[in-house]
Parts: sequence; structure tokens; C-alpha cells
Amino acid sequence: MDSVLLGSFPKRTSIIVGANDWRSDRLKKVCSPNVGSHLAVKLSRRGAGNILDRHLDIGFQQQLLKHNIRGFEERTSFHRGRNKKCLVNAASGHPLEPETGAYQPKNIWVTLKNALDAFYRFSRPHTVIGTALSIISVSLLAVENLSDISPLFFTGVLEAVVAALFMNIYIVGLNQLSDIDIDKVNKPYLPLASGEYSVGTGVMIVMSFSILSFWLGWIVGSWPLFWALFLSFVLGTAYSINLPLLRWKKFAVVAAMCILVVRAVIVQLAFFLHMQTHVFKRPAVFSRPLMFATAFMSFFSVVIALFKDIPDIDGDKIYGIRSFSVRLGQKRVFWICIVLLEMAYGVALLMGVASCSFWSKLITVLGHAILASTLWNRAKSVDLSSKAAITSFYMFIWKLFYAEYLLIPLVR
Repeated sequence: MDSVLLGSFPKRTSIIVGANDWRSDRLKKVCSPNVGSHLAVKLSRRGAGNILDRHLDIGFQQQLLKHNIRGFEERTSFHRGRNKKCLVNAASGHPLEPETGAYQPKNIWVTLKNALDAFYRFSRPHTVIGTALSIISVSLLAVENLSDISPLFFTGVLEAVVAALFMNIYIVGLNQLSDIDIDKVNKPYLPLASGEYSVGTGVMIVMSFSILSFWLGWIVGSWPLFWALFLSFVLGTAYSINLPLLRWKKFAVVAAMCILVVRAVIVQLAFFLHMQTHVFKRPAVFSRPLMFATAFMSFFSVVIALFKDIPDIDGDKIYGIRSFSVRLGQKRVFWICIVLLEMAYGVALLMGVASCSFWSKLITVLGHAILASTLWNRAKSVDLSSKAAITSFYMFIWKLFYAEYLLIPLVR
């Protein structure tokens, strides 16, 4: 068996075996025959075992080296393919991150942020703020003494504000649904015009908010509040929706009257009566401050109705909306709005001078004088050839609108 194994090794191994045999012969001469024979066989087997182990070890190392080289080549090939895929994705505009179905909280927050931003723009926040401030201001006109500022008062105000804001979102949303093509020219940042919202999404939102508004107005049980919501719904629908005998916004005078009735009459009278008769359970009394608020906001509502079309003249011309800006020109309508507002501030100054209360007289006169002078100085610097400048000034008019509602409760 040993000779067969040894005979199969290379020449170098044979030389080593020969050396071992030579050592065995030397031992035979020194030792006895039996002992020498035993030692020779033992040494021969030990040498053969060492050589076999060394040969197997070399073979194992060679196989291990081949395995490592093959694994390295496979990994290199995998990374080359991965890098090639990343380059293709980069060239095509796709993200370089691995496509996994892993849960990524960051993406959810980004999606939520974008959804809130789209709804914020859809709700037309300047109108939302104006509606909330006007209702709070008019509600304060019903306060006769400090004891009226109670949880009952705040509950009544909250009911009115929430229901009115729901209706406000319905009205501005319906207007956007009816003006998608026009808004692509005039207001491309709105969600429906930009494609962020589908028509179905817009319909769902406006229907939901109209239902919520009427539901809240009904369960509150205030008839002035319910009628305010109903009339706003009717006028807002007739103003925007494109049906026969409707879409009143196409007619400049009728469009202005719609806005005047809602902003000047319904808001002032209906919400005052809501607080006066439903919340405080008092008889309906139309006080001097209420009449002033209605008259002043009539001027302001006409100005808003006229001015809002000045920056939208391009789209209105294309789609046949005969606004005053289209018919008379931007510059003329602009200065008509300024004159109307200055007239309203003049009436407010006279109202303040005639007040019996010193603090009311002081605040009313001083406040309206500051607003009137600010308006005039700002108007003189507006570049009427710039749509951005006109839009910015329109937002400034809304700020004057907010400021007026801060002054109205102080008129006594």
C-alpha cells in the first residue's frame, strides 16, 4: 500500500523517499535486524505520511485560492452590473437609491406636506382669513358689556366661523372648478390648474365642505346663521357655475353685486343677528356701529370685486369674461378702486369725529387716517405694467380689509 502511494508522487517526492531509505539502511547496520527492520518501516511510513499531508495541503490551498478568485470575479461582475444600472438610472433621471419596498417615513411626511400645501392654495387663504376676521369683528358689535364675553359668546362665534369657513371653501373651490382653463393663464399655481388636483378631487372637496357647512348650520339651530350659509351658497354657485342663466361673473355689474351682498350685507347683518338673537337671546337691534360697518364694507366689497380682475385681464380676455378691467382698462379701474377706498376712509373719519366716546373717536380717526395715507402712498408707486406688482397690491388691499375689521368693534 505504501509503495503504491509513493510511486504515484512526482520525482521530488521520490528523492525525499530515497533519502529516507538511505537512513533506514544505515540504521540496519547499527541496530539488530529485527529492530532495524521495525525502525525502517516506521520511518518510511512516517516520511510517506508527511509527504502525503504536504501534498494534500498544497492541493487544498490551490482549491481555496481558485474559490477565492472565482468569488472575487463574481462580486466584481455584480458591482459592475450595479454601477452600470446606476449610471443608466442617472442618465434617465431616475433616483440612484435602490428600489426597495421598505417603509420610508420621510416620504410620508413629504407627501403630507405637499397635500397640505395644495389644500392651502385651494382654499384661497386670504379669503379664509377675511371671513374669520369679519365674523369675529361683527360678533363683537353685539357685545354690550364685559359680562357678555363668556364661554357662551366664544361658542357662538366658533359655530359661526367654522360653518362660514366650510362654505367659503365651497365657494372658492367651485370657482376654481369652473375656471380651470382660465386659471391656467391667470393663476397656474392653483391645484386644479396645475394638475395637482383632478376634477374629481375638486368636486369631492367642494361637495364635502358644502354638506358640512349646512349640517353644522342646521344642528346649531340658528336661523340667521343658516340663512347666511344658504344665501352665500346660492350666490356663490350662481357666480361661478357654467349653466344657462348663471355664471354671473361674466357680467361685471352682477359679479360685483354678488360679492357686495355676501361680504357687506350677509356677513354684517346675518352674523350680527346670530349673536344678538340666538346666542344672547336679545331682540334684533340695528345699532349705529353695525350700520357703519355695513356701509363701509359695501365700499370695500366693490373695490375687491373690481380689483381682483385687474391682474387677471389676460385670461379674462381669452375666455370672454367682460370684467371692468377688460372693458375700461387696468389703469382706470385701478384708480377707481383707490378713490372708492379713500372715500370710505373719509366717511370713517367723519364717523369717528361724531363719536361721543373719546377713546373711540381717537382710535377711529387716527386709525383710518393712517390707513388712508398708507393706501395713497403705496398706490402711487405701483407699476401697472407688472402683473406681479398689481397682484402684490391686491394682497395689500386685503390687508387693509383685515385692518378695518380690527377697527370696526371700536366704533361706538
